[in-house]
Parts: sequence; structure tokens; C-alpha cells
Amino acid sequence: MLSRFSSSSYLATSESVTEGHPDKLCDQISDAILDAMLAQDPMSRVACETTATTGLILVTGEVTTEGYVDIPHIIRHAVQEAGYTRAEYGFDYQTCGVMVSLKEQSKDIDAGVSRSREARQKQDSPFNNDDYDRIGAGDQGLMIGYACTETPELMPLPIVLAHRLCKELAHARKDRVLPYLRPDGKAQVTVEYSYGVPQRVTSVVVAAQHDPEVSHDVIERDIIEYVVPVGVPRQLLDKHTKFYINATGRFVIGGPMGDAGLTGRKILVDSYGGAARHGGGCFSGKDPTKVDRSGAYAARYVAKNVVAAGLADRAEIEVAYSIGVAHPLAISVETFGTGRVDDQVIVKLINKHFDLRPAAIIDNLQLRRPIFKATAAYGHFGREDIDAPWERTDKAAILRAEAGIRLPEEGTGTSTAS
Repeated sequence: MLSRFSSSSYLATSESVTEGHPDKLCDQISDAILDAMLAQDPMSRVACETTATTGLILVTGEVTTEGYVDIPHIIRHAVQEAGYTRAEYGFDYQTCGVMVSLKEQSKDIDAGVSRSREARQKQDSPFNNDDYDRIGAGDQGLMIGYACTETPELMPLPIVLAHRLCKELAHARKDRVLPYLRPDGKAQVTVEYSYGVPQRVTSVVVAAQHDPEVSHDVIERDIIEYVVPVGVPRQLLDKHTKFYINATGRFVIGGPMGDAGLTGRKILVDSYGGAARHGGGCFSGKDPTKVDRSGAYAARYVAKNVVAAGLADRAEIEVAYSIGVAHPLAISVETFGTGRVDDQVIVKLINKHFDLRPAAIIDNLQLRRPIFKATAAYGHFGREDIDAPWERTDKAAILRAEAGIRLPEEGTGTSTAS
């Protein structure tokens, strides 16, 4: 990965999807169920999967909770909020079938999560709060966090622009700027870089579901006139930028009628758009004892603070866990040649200032609250429009001071997107 940042020219592409995309619809349903359970019982254990197809939504998984949730009502409300309100769309919240098959969480998994290996063996902890040893990780795996100075959000530029385009598609539909739009939609942006710095947008791809009577020429004209200028800064576009609007010529059949949806299928849309690696697990439908979610949030929190502190212009943090074990097995850092201190210095600072045990993450980031449905469309990271505690940079100052970094008055980053 280092070679591309040292190249005089390379292209990076990211995509996003609207809340009406069938996979994103499923993510929102799963997280709406999670939120409803956490609202009643913050200690709820939830692993909720949703699939959607023509006329049918199926919810499966494992749940342990003291609360009561009207799950079919939650499902239909989420479908309504996503925009499927008319039968003519081929899928709507009032008439779609709903099936729910949830069972109790495995007692074998619960044994390791409720009482970690450290708690069972009473191992010493390097941190003061030994109470955080009580919870073990809900699964094994590696979690990735990433941050960079390309945008004010400290996110990669291509995914930021793709999210903006999809948000604007939704706004144009909801505000009836383009009243013929339907809920399903996608966007993709390719950015040209030189030595790690964004230079220009080479192509913009938009697929927007629409009413059948609207012509392709009208849709193409309107998307370029009303959606693209809001999503992509003008200075990144030039006469060579190519636009591909509904490239098949027609996008009437969409949503679950056009393509089956499934929770957790858009993991790069949820994270960094391909600019960083991904640990493999999805986020939606999982309570915070699942490190697929909480560990990835914590890794983003670490990476963002490292970059905000000026320790590096790019940082990718990898944290490995074992099921039933509280402490991470490994923490590694890659700064892609942009570090102002050695990567191992950064690792030592992370170990000193970030407690990455699941119970500590849950407590410090306040993750036992119903805040997750808002993350299920337009990305989990770089969000300033939702309650996302993992986006704080409250540890940047102490990291900067202990690393001996002094930043110029203008701060870090190119901040290409504004």
C-alpha cells in the first residue's frame, strides 16, 4: 500500500448507496431492532440479521434481552423511513410480508463474554480499572481503524464525496427537488492523486431509481445540475471529468424488488471506501460486546486522534481479539511513510492512553445507548451529523505533547473537501 502514496499519479475509487438500497435497508432494520432493545435494556445482547426480497423481510439471529420490542412494527417503520411508502415502488412498508426468527444467544458465547478469561484467571491488568476485565470479546478477529488529512473529517476523500452524492440524492427526493426519484440509489467517485494528495475527480457515477415516465436525458441533466454540485466541490471538477448517470439507460425496478438485500453486505461503504483494509466483520445488528462493531469504532477513535495530533498524515490501526479474552492480542500501526515519529512510538502511546478492552470501549464511548440506526446509512465514520463518540479527538493534545510534535499554525491536512 505504501507504493501508491509515493506515486506521481494514481486513482482511488469509492462508492456509497442511499438508505433505499436493499442492503442498506437491511442494515437499518437490524440496527433499528438493536436500538429498540438497548432503549429498554442497555445490557441487551443482539446479533440480528435481515434479508429482504420482493414483498418479504426476514429477520433472524440471536438475542438476549429483558426488554420487549414489537419487532414487526420496528421493521415496518424502518421501511417507511427509508422511503418505501407506495406499492408502485414494488415494495412498501404496509404490504410487505414480515417474518421473524430470533433465538437466545448461545450460552457458550455468553460464558466467554460475560466473564472473560482474565476474570476467570484473575490476571493482572496494566490499567487501573480491573473491572473492565469482566467482559471478554464477543468474537475473534481483527478490527481496522483509519484516518487521514485529506478532509476536515479526517476521512479519505473518495468515500466522503460518494456519501455526499448519495445524501443529496435522498434530499432531492425527500424535498421534491427531483420528485420523480425513488428510494434506491448509488454513487461512485474516482479521485486522481499525486504523491498522496488529491488533485481532481476523474469520474462520477450515479445510479438513481426513478419513476418510469421520466426520460434518461432529463435525469442525466438534473443529476448533473442539482446533485453533483452539492456532492463534489467545483474545484475538483474539470472539462475532462466524466459523468455516468444511470448508465444502463433506465432504473425503475429497484429496492428489494430489483435485488435481494442482506445485512452487512456493504462493509466498505460503512468504513473507508477501500482506502484502508477491512477486518471482515460487518457492524450493523450487533450490540457493542461484539468487537466487530465496538473494536472497529475504537480503532477509528485511535486513528483519528493519532492523525489529529499530527503524529502522521495517514494512520491505519489494526487491533486483534480472541473470543472470551478482554485484552487485545495485538495492536499494530501503519503510517505509510507519513509518520513524524516512529510507528513503534505511536504503538506505545496507544497502549498507554487507549484502553481497548471491550468493557472499557463500551464505557468510554458510551455504546450501550440507542445510537446505531443513524450509522446504518452514509457511513459509520467521519460523521458530524449524528451522535458518534468515536469521532472525538479529545486525546490528540496529550498524544502530541508526549510525542514532542509541534504543528504549524495552519494545522494539519490538505482539507481538499469543504
